Amino acid sequence: MIRSILHVVTNVSHYDDPVHKTGLWLSELTHAYDIFAAHGFRQIIVSPAGGQSPLEPRSLKWPFLDNSARNWLSDPSRMELLENTLSPEQIDSSEYDAIYFTGGHAVMWDFPENVRLQQITRDIHEQRGIVSSVCHGYCGLLNTRLSDGELLVKSRRITGFSWTEEILAGVSREMPYNAQQEMKQRGARYEKALLPFTPNVVVDGRLITGQNPFSAKLTAMRVVSLLDY
Repeated sequence: MIRSILHVVTNVSHYDDPVHKTGLWLSELTHAYDIFAAHGFRQIIVSPAGGQSPLEPRSLKWPFLDNSARNWLSDPSRMELLENTLSPEQIDSSEYDAIYFTGGHAVMWDFPENVRLQQITRDIHEQRGIVSSVCHGYCGLLNTRLSDGELLVKSRRITGFSWTEEILAGVSREMPYNAQQEMKQRGARYEKALLPFTPNVVVDGRLITGQNPFSAKLTAMRVVSLLDY
């Protein structure tokens, strides 16, 4: 049986200050996409509003622009996928075995309040699929509630871009909120690696989360291992 993965990317192109550009952190998509493709999975990309997903400028520079990201940038058919993402209303959640929320600071603005994405996430989780995220992608899980009204993340082990990493990245003062703290306030059992900017993945049943851009490959591998179980 062919497995299906739903990637979630952002539509936001800048911080509150329009001069400060942001968007999808490209390698967080491409690293996972490559791994899923190697396993023959069907992959679809959705965004909160549908249409174009802009790219985070910093993700296109050394040392983040690796071969995986370069190959995507040089492939018109792949770039077309980011120009014409589907909208949540076009998604039938029953068709997917896993959802994977990508990051980039942009998602802090358009992931948390998208009710339709929350519904899709809940449905995939409750049909015993996998819910996963990497880096800021966990902002897409902040407000997702299950059918019983409980938050999906309540009492669950989870990770994502830490406040320490925000500070070290020099952007903490421009953040609309502290995602790590927001997770804790929702009852999530937030965890992070001892050292910032090192690969770290937390698996809690069918909830799989990666801490930062360097965790995307490992996150995808954990998704594959559960789907192949």
